[in-house]
Amino acid sequence: MTAPRLGLAARWRHLPREARDTLFLLGVIAWTVLPHVSHLPLWCSVLTAAVLLWRTRLALTNAPLPGRWVLIAVLALAAGLTLWSFRSIFGKEPGVTLAVVLMALKTLELRARRDAFVVFFLGFFIVLTHFLFSQSLLVAVAMLASVWGLLTALVLAHMPVGQPSLRHASRLALRTALLGAPVMVLLFVLFPRMGPLWGVPQDGLVKTGLSNTMRMGSVAEIAIDDSIALRVRFLGAAPAPETLYFRGPVLSNFDGRTWTAGYGASGPAREPLRLNGAPIEYELTAEPTRLFLLPTLEATTAIEPIDGLNSNRRDNLSWGTDRLVQGRVRFKATAHTRFEHGPLQRNTSLRENVQLPPGYNPRTLAWARELGDHPRMANADAPALARAVMQHIATAGFTYTLAPGVYGETNERASLDEFWLDRKEGFCEHFAAAFVVIMRALSVPARVVTGFQGADAAPVDGFYIVRQSHAHAWAEYWVEGQGWVRADPTAAVAPDRIVRSRNLVPAPGLVAGAMANVNPELMAQLRASWELLNNRWNQWVLNYSRGQQLDLLKNIGFDSPSWQDVALLLIGILSGLALLGAVWAWWDRHRQDPWARQAQQMRRSLQALGLPALPHDPPRALASQVQERYGPLGAAVASCLLTLERQRYGPTPLAHPSAQWLRALRGEVRALRRSAQHAPR
Repeated sequence: MTAPRLGLAARWRHLPREARDTLFLLGVIAWTVLPHVSHLPLWCSVLTAAVLLWRTRLALTNAPLPGRWVLIAVLALAAGLTLWSFRSIFGKEPGVTLAVVLMALKTLELRARRDAFVVFFLGFFIVLTHFLFSQSLLVAVAMLASVWGLLTALVLAHMPVGQPSLRHASRLALRTALLGAPVMVLLFVLFPRMGPLWGVPQDGLVKTGLSNTMRMGSVAEIAIDDSIALRVRFLGAAPAPETLYFRGPVLSNFDGRTWTAGYGASGPAREPLRLNGAPIEYELTAEPTRLFLLPTLEATTAIEPIDGLNSNRRDNLSWGTDRLVQGRVRFKATAHTRFEHGPLQRNTSLRENVQLPPGYNPRTLAWARELGDHPRMANADAPALARAVMQHIATAGFTYTLAPGVYGETNERASLDEFWLDRKEGFCEHFAAAFVVIMRALSVPARVVTGFQGADAAPVDGFYIVRQSHAHAWAEYWVEGQGWVRADPTAAVAPDRIVRSRNLVPAPGLVAGAMANVNPELMAQLRASWELLNNRWNQWVLNYSRGQQLDLLKNIGFDSPSWQDVALLLIGILSGLALLGAVWAWWDRHRQDPWARQAQQMRRSLQALGLPALPHDPPRALASQVQERYGPLGAAVASCLLTLERQRYGPTPLAHPSAQWLRALRGEVRALRRSAQHAPR
């Protein structure tokens, strides 16, 4: 008969304790490295996985570890591949790559406790490096689990093999971490802030697809992304959805294929805004971008100062910055949804807004000339021409779609002709580009504006969410005596997109589609809950700033707090905690381990017999000394000492040895001393 096959849990219990501790450490290392896979070169991920699997096999088979020359050869290979991948071994990416390889290779040198300590140090360092790439809530939670695992492994490394169990070590590590958590929170709240979350670069967080260029189909590529681009909270009543235009790059130059930024794309505004109606106060949190501008509600007139970022309003109504917005930005601003801007009289700044590249889209230009020559359009002004173009879009059978296909495959000089006169299927950028080209063909200055339009219908935690799927392109044309006027051709073909913010969405995947069929509201509820947690994380942790530190001091009674007050408060609290720690240490010294206390009293009793009873002598060695000196007379004392040994190191150790044992030992010591005094010499 064959022996029954053991289950996984049983096989785990039958492993030697050293192998189990090693496998646990390897699992923690794999978990710690896993989020880095998207940032590491493929060869590094493969090499790390191979080394960890190799070390796992060695632990399971109790095979000898490889020699030093093997490790040196693999390390040299990794250094060469790093230099080949990054053209340097210095910097963030090559440094993290080498650190991951070093930690993996060090597991092949786990011969002594000091080797394990090096692995722990590298593990904690790898945990920190994750925040160089992402400071998201998911990464933070994953790294908390890594820290817990590394602390558990550290506890195991300080204990004899088999003591304590993995479960007990994990509880001890968690308890230790929780004891240190208040100090961590205190330092986070009061330590001087140099920037969001220690000023770590957030280039890994850049997600928004807006750019300073636009080609046919580029906005549709952004709109299939459902991730968050902005969060906006209104300090009063929220404006109507059709007024929520968040302005991004303004594109005036057109070479026949690509729209790019033109005049007014940089430099402060010189044209004053003409405002109507009450202002709107709002707070906006923008995700990182690849632009030198902030997406703001039209028309934003003022932005509060942002730490480390200078901003100014440009002539094209966008808000530019002095550097790339590579981190999450939060600010308060004032806007007017009823406004006029731009020059009132035609000047040289409008010249680029009527230019068209020669030889492109001839049929569309001919269509525009026919519209302008129509008797009904005789002496028509710019608004009348714009209304005629919009009417054509609404009635000529155009279709609003995320997947219009590729235009200009056979003739890229006629891509707009193909859209406007043949297929008539497009997304917002197709309609905006066609509108601007036609208005320019009619000698009316016009330009394309990109950004976001609309928001989710229900706010989450008080914030309306603007997604990448709200990415939008619209148009502006110039009217003498009035300035620039917004025209959104998408509203003519798909009014629900503008009035109700009903975006086109791609077909859901298999899992999402199945969940939607079972419970249509489930996915929306799960997404709203997750976004609420993310928003709290962003507002309370990532965006915690120097201003919030000073506001906190105001709330606890400081009239006009300064950095000196923050420093004094931090020093005072830390000094108080240090004093409490000293008091606790003094008290804990008198609350020793009961076994150790009894062992200390046992040594004093034996010293009364004239035995050295040194602190490093275990009870078994002391029992041997008693038997050697007193023979049968010391048998009872030796038995008491062996009982103390079993209480600590026996199969079922006692946490609190019996006090009767100490009384019995003292009685036996006194009896032995009397017997030794009366024994014949």
